[in-house]
Amino acid sequence: MVVDEPRPVVHGGTGKKKREKTGKNLLDFSASLNPLPPRVEWACPEENLAFYPDNEYTLLKECIAKAFHRDTEEICVGNGSIELIRLFCSVALSKGSKYHIENPTFGEYALSARLAGSAATHSVSGAAVSFICNPNNPTGTLRTRADMITCLEDVSASGNLLFVDEAFIDLANPAASLSADRDPSLFVLGSLTKSFAVPGLRFGYGFGDPDLIARIETARPPWSVNAYAEAFALAAFPHLGELAASRAYIKKERDYLEQEFKEIGLWYHPSAVNYLLADCARPAGELAELLEARYGILVRDCTSFGLPTSIRVAVRTHAENEQLVEALSACMP
Repeated sequence: MVVDEPRPVVHGGTGKKKREKTGKNLLDFSASLNPLPPRVEWACPEENLAFYPDNEYTLLKECIAKAFHRDTEEICVGNGSIELIRLFCSVALSKGSKYHIENPTFGEYALSARLAGSAATHSVSGAAVSFICNPNNPTGTLRTRADMITCLEDVSASGNLLFVDEAFIDLANPAASLSADRDPSLFVLGSLTKSFAVPGLRFGYGFGDPDLIARIETARPPWSVNAYAEAFALAAFPHLGELAASRAYIKKERDYLEQEFKEIGLWYHPSAVNYLLADCARPAGELAELLEARYGILVRDCTSFGLPTSIRVAVRTHAENEQLVEALSACMP
């Protein structure tokens, strides 16, 4: 009997692993991080390491509540956004339930739903949970706030839940966010990783109905946000307003990459955020291996998204983007 067991999701951001393996400094376009993050002065007091964190994360939730005008009872925190995806699915889904996803999108939603015993459905009305990534990964498509409100109304009318992942929205257009909306059918996921370019710290947060948040917090392992991540988050949230400069820089550099891609004949998907999905008209793995071997550049092979001829590239600094364009030009037929 063949059992369709879930397998780990393939991710980008492999620069550290490859650097440790090869000893080479590689230019990582596979991780979509803010190329111009706000400067955050922070420190983790040494005395904090002698105590367990406050498992209720009182100060941290008060800081988030102030930044987003929410009540602390509407906020959950976790060891990265993926932990919160897992926790949400563990309390919102069960064996025999259904979930809805529009592909291609981030693979962790389907994996977490399947681990909870749920199965996919093409019907939004028949799904206990509908997942939307906004802006979407890997396409970069940003849905308008009006469109998202319509999606929420449709899901709410069915008595189900809408899970909205806004990990990249601060690098696209915060005006499209649902983070300020209160609805028993809505859960919104946020992350500092992309906006502040700190993937090594692992910190995620979410907003939802107090009853749902309480269930997620109960399921969360104790002290899952360590003292270093908590200290950085407390220092970073007051800097959210400075991301406007990041968005302007990203748009300028994205426009540059789009123009260069046109000139070298590389089709790309219109994007609103800090990465571009491009169809290289050849096996993506082949091109990714060539870029790494010849030029020390890592790109995201999108085969795992069901896009075997596509790569996703981050928008980085201008000098780095020029290196990418030069390498891609040399590799294109």
